[in-house]
Amino acid sequence: MTVGDRRPTLADVAAEAGVSVALVSIVMRDAPGASAATRERVLEVARRLDYQPDNRARLLRSGQSRLLGVVFGVQHPFHDDLLTGLYDAAERVGYELALSAITPRRDERAAIAGLLQDRCAALVLLGPQIPSAELATLAGRMPVVAMMRSVRQRQVDVVRTDDARGLHLAVDHLVALGHSRIAHVDGGRHQPSSADRQKGYRDAMRRHGLEACIRVVSGGPGEEDGARAARELLADPPTAVTVFNDLSAAGLLDVLRREHLSVPGDVSVVGYDDSTFSSMAHIDLTTVAQDIETMTTLAVARAVERIDGATVAHREVVIPPRLIIRGTTGQLG
Repeated sequence: MTVGDRRPTLADVAAEAGVSVALVSIVMRDAPGASAATRERVLEVARRLDYQPDNRARLLRSGQSRLLGVVFGVQHPFHDDLLTGLYDAAERVGYELALSAITPRRDERAAIAGLLQDRCAALVLLGPQIPSAELATLAGRMPVVAMMRSVRQRQVDVVRTDDARGLHLAVDHLVALGHSRIAHVDGGRHQPSSADRQKGYRDAMRRHGLEACIRVVSGGPGEEDGARAARELLADPPTAVTVFNDLSAAGLLDVLRREHLSVPGDVSVVGYDDSTFSSMAHIDLTTVAQDIETMTTLAVARAVERIDGATVAHREVVIPPRLIIRGTTGQLG
């Protein structure tokens, strides 16, 4: 196998430049000990071989990984948006991310186990579903920040949106438009934030004197879950629906439109998350936005604080959501 068939190593650069590995290491670290001519020759060879220093290995050897492990779900578009924010936040404080995905054939425990092997300095978990006792045990090994889930374990730090408040905003908006027959499609039993969002919906409906109109339909986080919920709602269509998340709302919208129901003429729809795709022209979804920049900045900052042994006053940070009004909600006709 030639160098062209694999990633070039420090030894390859040393051999090509005719110097020792130790000298190449000195040049790559920009440390004193190499002449200007040697430094120029080594750097020229490194460029020609397309050598990229393995910063992660160097940090591990120094005992400081500066590596934050992130567990995310490949089926959740909003997790993609969060990852972008986490990369930006980590770069600002000199950390890197190691990602481990939950897939249909790889569960959360397997994703976490993969990061433990990477010797991460802390873990950031996006919407973790494992029991809180397991999260507490994990936090006994290293700092753990749970995003988008409330965890009643003092060892685990939490950065989340005020999900109940988010549904208050959605219901208040629909009531202001004249709606009273407002249904809610929940996130299913296994989504950590589903209970808080459903509670927010119920509380807001009661506050408006609409307790008799409360209607919760079983849903889930996926597009197919929203489609299934829409078919159930079609037996007696409400005039408005709040949905657990944007992806589920997209599935619901598709079924409503296939059944020739006008949105928002016949049914108004509000999603949750403000995922990137929700602003696309053919979706144009009114939604409750989570503050990605604030959430990700605070999650990384909290992980670093724990790594550094800093004193933390409040282990849970709750961030207010905001309503983004687009084209799927309108005045009741």
